[in-house]
Amino acid sequence: MTEILNVTVGELLEEKARIQPNQEAVVYSDRGLRWTYDEFNQKCRKAAKGLMKLGINKGDHIAIWASNTPEWLISQFSTGKMGAVLVTVNTNYRTAELEYLLKQSDSSTIILMEQFKDASYIDMLNEICPELKSSKPGELNSSKLPYLKNVIVLGENNYPGTYSWDDIMKLGEDVSEVELNERANSLSSQDVINMQYTSGTTGFPKGVMLTHSNIVNNAYNIANCMRLSNEDRLCIPVPFFHCFGCVLGTLACVSVGATMVPLQEFNPKEVLRVVQDEKCTGLHGVPTMFIAELNHPDFERYNLSNLRTGIMAGSNCPIEVMKGVMEKMGADEITIAYGQTESSPVITQTRTHDPIELKVQTVGRALPNVNVKIVEPGTSKEVPYGVQGELCTKGYHVMKGYYKNEVATDSAIDTEGWLHTGDLAVMDEHGYCRITGRLKDMIIRGGENIYPREIEEFLYSHPKVLDVQVIGIPDEVYGEEVMAWIILKEGQCATVDEIKAYCTGKISRHKIPRYIEFTDAYPMTASGKIQKFRLREQAKQEALVNNREK
Repeated sequence: MTEILNVTVGELLEEKARIQPNQEAVVYSDRGLRWTYDEFNQKCRKAAKGLMKLGINKGDHIAIWASNTPEWLISQFSTGKMGAVLVTVNTNYRTAELEYLLKQSDSSTIILMEQFKDASYIDMLNEICPELKSSKPGELNSSKLPYLKNVIVLGENNYPGTYSWDDIMKLGEDVSEVELNERANSLSSQDVINMQYTSGTTGFPKGVMLTHSNIVNNAYNIANCMRLSNEDRLCIPVPFFHCFGCVLGTLACVSVGATMVPLQEFNPKEVLRVVQDEKCTGLHGVPTMFIAELNHPDFERYNLSNLRTGIMAGSNCPIEVMKGVMEKMGADEITIAYGQTESSPVITQTRTHDPIELKVQTVGRALPNVNVKIVEPGTSKEVPYGVQGELCTKGYHVMKGYYKNEVATDSAIDTEGWLHTGDLAVMDEHGYCRITGRLKDMIIRGGENIYPREIEEFLYSHPKVLDVQVIGIPDEVYGEEVMAWIILKEGQCATVDEIKAYCTGKISRHKIPRYIEFTDAYPMTASGKIQKFRLREQAKQEALVNNREK
């Protein structure tokens, strides 16, 4: 077992800046930005002092609503130094979702971009807080959001009632190094430092409270499992607001002194260029990102010869995609990671030299100092190896709880400290786990339990199929029926009958999708997770007129 680190996020960066001050810490290739560990640490210290000057105390909540900007990165580590809790906001949020999060989280401060894609964040905030336009900076009095006082805008323009990022950095000059050190020394590794809101696929999103210890140790173990070191350069195109970006990405890099090479927004061609130009040795992404990169028309033009490792997570990885990443992209040490926000987030991970079969058929084995067991759903009774049940986990990585929601916390974490994930899984005698579905995604057709993953894996083998998602939809006769949403490879055409004929004789009759729809894209969260519940809603709305069997 590896030692559990007893340090804060801020101390972790200080240590790396002391050990390797001249090593590149942050590189934004598209804007020519390069900071050494010493430079990055100093910027984070200055921002931390600026936040302190605003009157933000240890334990106060600071929301951040932005894509992968350098300021996001500075905010992550500056709050880690001065003790404010960074509340990450999904970049796809709109007014109702933002209002809910700011209100539920009791955020006193929000840091936001002016605009993201076609959405004006400033206009949305003004819609929620019309008082902002007539406020002095730091003195907002909102009827809807009584806790919110400070608004910090990332951008060139000045807006009424707000601070600019430059203002915060200048305010930092008025706070001494001694004051910051005193604040940093008052922090404990058991303090909550990060709060992330669950996707809210059922009910309202819940604020997951994560401590320094939760995310620092998870990041360090993740880095070791992918053999990341201070000689590596990791391309990070996944969003910072999600654990994938800010724990598996930025924090994993800092835990071993590697170089962070973020992309502000995902673009497959830009990923290929950055990996080539910056000689990246690691690359993160969800399967759909890797699919987009491998299928980009200019793929062959890029030299990816430095790629070695990385993480694929977020959803199931088809074997053909894994082969492409390992063979065509050269990342033969790519790993698969599995977990959820409530577990900081990684529970299990494959190791770099695991055979490809383990990388596509399993989600690896438990990280060091992490316990995993498979139980009969609804109980705490362990099942034997090879038997399906609910995956539960216990250890340093389990969240402190849901913010202001003891009922939901007690429902997720039992009295012995085991987090119940809601995922169905099978564990083998070596500890490798195979995720077979969600408890709520399992399809029960006429009394038969059907697991979507099994059908998805089979349909991936069809030569025309690029991606597939299987769901259950209500049926008067059988209770539920199987439906497949299929994305075809570029230039390919297929019919419903053709897909069904491919299944006949190869998988059980009751598993063959009764309904098949072809689509160009899936509804996704901003972190790249496919929202199956939206596919179910879509199926109901469309009434399946095209493919309903008479």
